[in-house]
Amino acid sequence: MKKKQTKVNGPAIDSTELIFAMEELEKENGIKKEEMLETIETALVTAYKRNYDCEDENVKITMDKETGEIHVYMQKEIVEEVENEKVQISLEEAQKIDKKYKVGDVIENELVPKNFGRIAAGTAKQVIIQKIREASREFLYNEFNDKKGEIVSGIVQKADGGVVIVDLGRLEGVMPLKEQIMTEKYHVNDKIRACVVGVEKGLKGSTQVIISRSHNDFVRKLFELEIPEIYEGLIEIKSVSRDAGNRCKVAVYSPNENIDPVGSCVGQKGIRIQNIINELNGEKIDVIEWNEDPAIYISSALLPATVMAVDIKEEEHFAQVIVPDDQLSLAIGKAGQNARLAARLTNWKIDIKSETQFREMIEKMQNQAIEENKSDIENVEEAIPEVETNNEVENIETVEETPKKRGRKKKEETVGESKVEEVEETTKKKTRKKKEEAVEESEKEIVEEAPKKRGRKKKEETQQ
Repeated sequence: MKKKQTKVNGPAIDSTELIFAMEELEKENGIKKEEMLETIETALVTAYKRNYDCEDENVKITMDKETGEIHVYMQKEIVEEVENEKVQISLEEAQKIDKKYKVGDVIENELVPKNFGRIAAGTAKQVIIQKIREASREFLYNEFNDKKGEIVSGIVQKADGGVVIVDLGRLEGVMPLKEQIMTEKYHVNDKIRACVVGVEKGLKGSTQVIISRSHNDFVRKLFELEIPEIYEGLIEIKSVSRDAGNRCKVAVYSPNENIDPVGSCVGQKGIRIQNIINELNGEKIDVIEWNEDPAIYISSALLPATVMAVDIKEEEHFAQVIVPDDQLSLAIGKAGQNARLAARLTNWKIDIKSETQFREMIEKMQNQAIEENKSDIENVEEAIPEVETNNEVENIETVEETPKKRGRKKKEETVGESKVEEVEETTKKKTRKKKEEAVEESEKEIVEEAPKKRGRKKKEETQQ
C-alpha cells in the first residue's frame, strides 16, 4: 500500500538573488543551472543535519527553478508505537495536526532555513563554494583539452628567463623553456600567440595548460589561419619540419590540378607568407610541393639548392643525392641545417655528394674492383704450380706402386691357374670313371647273352 504524504507548508525562502547568481555562473563558468540546484540542495541537507542532528533520509528539499523559492521538509512516518522519534510520529500527535491522518501516512513538516545557526549556514556556504570550484575546474579542463593543437592568445604575466606564464583569460598557460623560441625575448605585458600542446590536472585539481611557440603544430595552425584554401581543405599540409627561430620547411599538396599549392601559400607579392614570418619574428619559411615520387620530393625538399640526380634505395629508405660542385654547401646548409630539415620533412635518410665527389667515389670503386680482380688472378696463378706439383707426386706414387701391383696380379693369376687345373683334373677323373663303368656293363651284357645264342643255334640245327 502506497504511503500517503501530506505537506504542512510554512513560509518559503525567497532565493531570487540566488537564481540570478546561478544564471551568471552559467554564463561565465559554464556551470549548468540544474547542477547548481542539486549542489545547493545537498548543501542545505548537510547543514541541517549538522545543526539539528537528524537523519539524511528524513529531510527533503524542493527548490523552484523559476522563482528560486526553497522549501525544506522533515518527513516522519505515522505509527501506533514510536520507536525512533527522528523518523516516526505517533498517531495521536499526528491527529492533533490533522484528524485525517492514519497509520502509515507520512507527514512533511516544513522547516525554515533562516533558523539555521551560523555554523549550519557556514557549512552550506562552504559546500556550495567547493562544488562551484570543482565544476569550474572540470569545465575548464574539458574546454582546453578540446583545444589541443589550437592557437590561443594571452598576455605575458611572468618572464624571468625561465618558464613564461601567460594569462589566457580564465586561467594561466605555462610555456616551458623547451617550448620557447630561443631567438625570442619575452617581456611582461607582451601579447603573444601560442599553440596548446598539453592539458594536465595539478595536485589540487587545478588545470594546467602547456603552450608552445616552437612546436610544428604552431606553424601548421598559422598556415590555416592565414591561407583560406588550407582551412577549407583545398590544400593539404603533408609535413612540417622546423628549426624554431631559424628556418622552417612546409610540404603542401592539392588534389585539384587547377590549384597551385605553393603559389596559394605564398600569396600575391608574398603577402600571405609574410604575415606568418612576422608572427614567427623573421623565421625563414620554405614552401615546397609534395610529390608521390620520392626522388622529386627529395629534390624539392633540398631547395634552394639545385639537384642533378637522386638514387633511391627503397628497402633501406635511403637516398643518394648528387649536386653540382658549387651547390654542395647550399644543399647541406649552415651546420647541416638544410639537409637535416629535408630529411625530417621527407622522412628519408639523405646523403649529399658533389659531382666531383661522386666521380671520385665511382673511380675508387672501379679501382677496388680492378684490384680485387688482380688479386683473384694472382691467387689462381699461385694455385696452378701447386696443382702441377700435386699431379707429379701422384704420378711418382703411381710408378712406385706399379711393380707391387704387377706382383699381386701375377700371384692372383697363378692362384687362378692352379684352381683351373684342379677343376680340369677332377673332370678328367670323372670322365674316366664313367668310361670304365660303361665298359664293365657292356662286358657283363656280352657274358649274359652268349649262352642264349648257343641255345638258339642248337635248336635250329635240330629242326633241320
